[in-house]
Amino acid sequence: MLDRYRLENWPISQEGFVHTIIVLGGSVLAALAIHWVLFAILRKVTEASSSLMDDVVVEKVRRPVRWAMIAFAISIAAENDALVGNGWDVFADFLTPAVIGWVAFATVKGLAIGYERQLELEGDEVAKRGYRTRIAILSRTARVGIAIVTISLIMLNIPGVRDVGTTMLASAGLAALAVGAAAQPALKSLIAGLQMALTQPLRIGDLVKVDGQAGRVEEIRMSFVTVRTWDERVLVVPTSRFLDQSFENWSRVSEKLTGPVMLHLDPVAKIEPIREEFERFVKGHALWDGRNLALLMTEAYPESIELRLSMSADTIGDLFTLRCDVREHMLAWLREKQPDALIRHRLEVEAANQRAKGG
Repeated sequence: MLDRYRLENWPISQEGFVHTIIVLGGSVLAALAIHWVLFAILRKVTEASSSLMDDVVVEKVRRPVRWAMIAFAISIAAENDALVGNGWDVFADFLTPAVIGWVAFATVKGLAIGYERQLELEGDEVAKRGYRTRIAILSRTARVGIAIVTISLIMLNIPGVRDVGTTMLASAGLAALAVGAAAQPALKSLIAGLQMALTQPLRIGDLVKVDGQAGRVEEIRMSFVTVRTWDERVLVVPTSRFLDQSFENWSRVSEKLTGPVMLHLDPVAKIEPIREEFERFVKGHALWDGRNLALLMTEAYPESIELRLSMSADTIGDLFTLRCDVREHMLAWLREKQPDALIRHRLEVEAANQRAKGG
């Protein structure tokens, strides 16, 4: 087996070298010409198509297919020319899986990018987030699998590596247990990533709250998810965290939400004028979507009452801004119209005055 890789066994002379160069050069030029013609036709076809996916796929596979065609042309020349075959056989076992893996890798990547660009033309933002998440996870999984298989096929053609693999088969049971124990976190992450793609408890672009922090999902990988908070920090959360524990997804179905503003007032507050002013202000606000609007007294204590002012908006960002505006306006209105409604710690001040007089 090893004799095949020894240079002294290659029957190369000066005439043979020139002959080999001519045969190889002709094969490469023929492959490049066929490649140019083929992709010129494909570009015409994709330009006439309304889909964006085929344009991206053709562009991504153009380079790896060129090298694959060159390798294929040299293989044909090697079958018909002994001098070329003696040299080519040494490299073919390594280059063939590498080139095929490259083409497959580029095809999967092109399909993923093309599908994402096609989704940009659609109008349903929630559906786009779901499809984009599936594409990201499944395409990344496929590319990792292609890379592993390609590297394995290349390494198996190295005689030393193959001999080591044959020797290790004798202890396959113990090796399988060791590998299984060592790879358990990686396998768990892989399964969690696939489950995330299929069940989609969250998607790229969703607004989630995890560990007390709210932010947008920027990236979903097999082992972790990145969440960008409002202050531009990035939370890196293990993928399994979203499957094993509860979290809040504020945009699972849509970004239309209802949010509250809580007011804690003195029991002497007159509720009806506050309700009228709240409804007047929100109905005139540009960010209110007209769905929900209500003021309720949710709690009543001896020294205070709790009012919940709820309103709705089309997006989460609009709702946050609307709540801030309502909170600011209502406090200003209360200071002007019902100053007695604002809580003051009168009992504490009176008790302190009594203690001072007594002292």
